[in-house]
Amino acid sequence: MGAFARHSWRWLRIPFWVALGLGLGFVLPYTLILNKRVQDRFNDLVFAVPTRVYARPLTLAPGVPMSPSALELELTFAGYGHDGAGKVPGSWTRNGSRYVISSRGYAGPDGGELPKRIRVTLGHGQVVESLAEAASGEPIKLAHLDPARIATVYGAQQEERRIVRLADVPPLLASGLQAVEDRDFKHHIGLDFSAILRAAFANLRAGHTVQGGSTLTQQLVRNLFLDRSQNLVRKFNEALLSLLIEAHYSKDRILEAYINEVFLGQQGNQAVHGFAAGAEFYFGRRLEDLRPQEIALLVGMVKGPSYYDPRRYPKRALSRRNLVLKEFYDTGLLDAGQVNAAQAAPLDIAPNAQLPHNRFPAFMQLVRAQITNDFDDDTLRKGNLSIFTTLDPAAQLYAEQAITTAIKNMGKRGDKVQAAGVVTDTDTGSVLAVVGSKTPGDPGFNRALDARRPIGSLVKPFVYLVALTDPAHWNLGTPLDDSPIMLRQPNGKTWMPQNDDNQSHGFVPMVDALAHSWNLATIHLGLAVGVQRVKAFLESFGFTDINPSPSMLIGAVDLSPFQVAQLYEYLAADGHALPLLAVRGVVDGTGHTVKRYEVEGGKGEYQEAVRLITWAMQQVAEYGTAHSLGDSSLAWLNAAGKTGTSNDMRDSWFAGFTADRLAVFWMGRDDNKPTGLFGATGGLRAWQDLFRHLPTRPLPAQPGEGLEMAWIDPTNGKPTQPECEGARQFPVVAGSLSPDTEGCFWQRIGDFFGGDGSTPAPAASTVQ
Repeated sequence: MGAFARHSWRWLRIPFWVALGLGLGFVLPYTLILNKRVQDRFNDLVFAVPTRVYARPLTLAPGVPMSPSALELELTFAGYGHDGAGKVPGSWTRNGSRYVISSRGYAGPDGGELPKRIRVTLGHGQVVESLAEAASGEPIKLAHLDPARIATVYGAQQEERRIVRLADVPPLLASGLQAVEDRDFKHHIGLDFSAILRAAFANLRAGHTVQGGSTLTQQLVRNLFLDRSQNLVRKFNEALLSLLIEAHYSKDRILEAYINEVFLGQQGNQAVHGFAAGAEFYFGRRLEDLRPQEIALLVGMVKGPSYYDPRRYPKRALSRRNLVLKEFYDTGLLDAGQVNAAQAAPLDIAPNAQLPHNRFPAFMQLVRAQITNDFDDDTLRKGNLSIFTTLDPAAQLYAEQAITTAIKNMGKRGDKVQAAGVVTDTDTGSVLAVVGSKTPGDPGFNRALDARRPIGSLVKPFVYLVALTDPAHWNLGTPLDDSPIMLRQPNGKTWMPQNDDNQSHGFVPMVDALAHSWNLATIHLGLAVGVQRVKAFLESFGFTDINPSPSMLIGAVDLSPFQVAQLYEYLAADGHALPLLAVRGVVDGTGHTVKRYEVEGGKGEYQEAVRLITWAMQQVAEYGTAHSLGDSSLAWLNAAGKTGTSNDMRDSWFAGFTADRLAVFWMGRDDNKPTGLFGATGGLRAWQDLFRHLPTRPLPAQPGEGLEMAWIDPTNGKPTQPECEGARQFPVVAGSLSPDTEGCFWQRIGDFFGGDGSTPAPAASTVQ
């Protein structure tokens, strides 16, 4: 035996020393290098998590404006499913005007809200009539539904993921994953030799690959460290890395990493990683809210996310899910009744639960502009932030629809017409919607923010406002001169503006001049109060390059729809200059608020004058250039608004507001050619379509606080008696009129001598 050993050693010693040398000289250092790599990656395991952008939470409370169509639109857009029961978080059901909604809860800059099941009853006046706990019927004062995700900012890896801790993972998922993919996970050392032998035997018997022998640890190694090539070097690395991971880390740590890393699908360039992201992507719900059949589908998809894609191959996915459910039964995770019920259930894939990359690019441009001082693009791409915006999905979608409908109704004339719109909350200045193009979702030129066009008569309310800040000299009954005027310009040319009807109307009450949008009366008024005063008022909103000439008084001012919204927000907010904000706050990956964006309204300015203008703009919709609004089914809104048309009908505008919503619409051509549209036949049509669908509250028909109704003689703007001929009732600033009234005596004297009590229209005046 000794001789045989010595004889054998002669032949084996060289291979032995070579093998030992390789082991000490290559394998050991290589193992140490891999060990360092494993520890560096796992000790500070950071997954690529995108920055998610959300709409505002939907507020529900008794008295809040809400229609069935708007509520269902909000629920659908937020990924809620209509399941007939409303018991599973992220689902709802309806019985007449009563809805049962199971919310998912959320954490936001305002603290968020826990999941709850509520009963919402809508009244006939398009408001929430009552709100209560679904189970107990206990009334609730206020509830919020979790906000819809509207956009995603991805990093270089383009990975969709939501991190979840093992303690928060449903036990059925953790146990079921091991039952299907790696039953010996708790006992092996990273490699399962018995599974490898079973797989080899099964594959040999079948003549092709039918079974794999990889452990969960090996699958994790492939995702974190290796490419998809099939060769011996990669296999060796996979085995060695698996052993190292198992040597250093607990089974729970490895399982948690796997649950967050596993690949479960693809949408465009975005890869869906982890079961939490998969739950949202396929079912629109949080991982902890999934039902057994949904957990089984996700576990089953691990084998082949593309092959078993339930949206593309529902039959394959259903078969795979039911097979996994059977394995859950075989391993004692579910009983027979649970499995039978789960296998009988449909796939229930949420149609609207896919990844929103950038559904509303015009609004997102505003979001980026407003947070750029706090978060640069690199910070956003690094991800793991949640940006909570002010976007109202119903307002946004209805505004897009309004533009589409209005342009479609123009026929061929609308082919080259473009459009933009902005909707705000008048109470807070929150931007609810931004539409930058007539094509929804168009990522190109954002006309709402970047197209500065002549605003036409939209500027006129502010000319009148400046005058009305001096109630001792001006009121809505003050007669304005609407006679022709010639103005000598700095270049020596003469400017002779006209009214749209090419007529002059003599002396007219101020409110009528605004309601009918008469240019000549407005110019005379603007010259009387001072062009520079009007210019300074407009510049107080931060606008630059305001035209200093009198043509500015009738609309020679270039502003974007967003800037017009900022201007009209001042009127809609009762004299509060609220900045228009699109962002509510930013929350980091741990749920802590990093930045909160808030508006402090402060004390209002010129509020009595603003309330007078609001009442006057209600007359615009009653009998003026926007009378089609007062003549329509929207008359109940008592909306205040103003039409605007630029020279040669190149731009069509309408800005109008209710008690809680302001909307501005523009229509025109990108080549600046005439459209053939007045404000009333373009922008106003879109505004009307929006408010036929958008729940809102009406403006009060009566004048606001600090005003009183008075009988005015429109020939001189002074108080008179109601029985006098031509007397009209207007709101005035309380106490601003003389207590003395003229009465009707002198009017009758004038009539006796052949007068008619009115002042004749003067001849054209010339101003140097």
